[in-house]
Amino acid sequence: MEKTVNQRAWILVLPVVLLVAFSSVIPMMTVVNYSFQDSFRGNDFFWVGLEWYSELLRSERLWDALGRQLLFSFIILLIEIPLGILIALSMPKKGWLASLCLVLIALPLLIPYNVVGTIWQIFGRSDIGLLGRVLIDLGFSYNYAQNAFDAWATVIAMDVWHWTSLVALLSYAGLRSIPSAYYQAAKIDQASRWSVFRYIELPKLRGVLIIAVLLRFMDSFMIYTEPFVLTGGGPGNATTFLSIDLVKMALGQFDLGPAAAFSLMYFLVILLISYVFYTVMISIDKDETKQ
Repeated sequence: MEKTVNQRAWILVLPVVLLVAFSSVIPMMTVVNYSFQDSFRGNDFFWVGLEWYSELLRSERLWDALGRQLLFSFIILLIEIPLGILIALSMPKKGWLASLCLVLIALPLLIPYNVVGTIWQIFGRSDIGLLGRVLIDLGFSYNYAQNAFDAWATVIAMDVWHWTSLVALLSYAGLRSIPSAYYQAAKIDQASRWSVFRYIELPKLRGVLIIAVLLRFMDSFMIYTEPFVLTGGGPGNATTFLSIDLVKMALGQFDLGPAAAFSLMYFLVILLISYVFYTVMISIDKDETKQ
């Protein structure tokens, strides 16, 4: 007797499928269509094939923005992952103080992106901003609107302030899931604090850290609102990341065809790098588990 499969569950999934289709698939098809055509007067379209892709691959503008984006994401991961783990290790394990710390840690995550950019825009001003005024008084010639290094430092500090909380919360959840028996055994063996972290906590955090790295990489690679509000991509093109360059091309210059090709290449780069990140980290995790 053949086993019957109940297909009525698809009825519950159908609204989600339709929502995804209207919110992502259909717009994606429109972008693909635009990437192979050129528009004239907004309504007339002409087939150009792979011309926009070929033009972008030869463009220094794209490669410069990609280099800035990769450098920014690398710096962000290098700072936020260790800092988030350190904060999680320093937090109380239980009690009202632990709850208070969790609330305070989570506060930056609740602030909208444009508000974060505005806060740091005012915070870094040399005339009325606390950060800018203090640095000027200490003798530093700080001006994020005119100096490329200052702009980069401010954007990085802003992102670290905004998103390290996510890594800290994920790491804290991973630490709290470690059974107490491991710590009791380490105490009996008189293991040092570093040994406990190296051989107990870090291995148990590996799965959480994979998620944290992927989330922070993808988000930092797609960052737009905060640096746009803070610096507008300047001074010059110093903080013009891929997302800002894409918006300038699509809305500022109204080059719909090149912008569509740019967005698809942007999307594929994010998928490729995220896949490489995930594959490498999973393989490392499996190798260390076997050992």
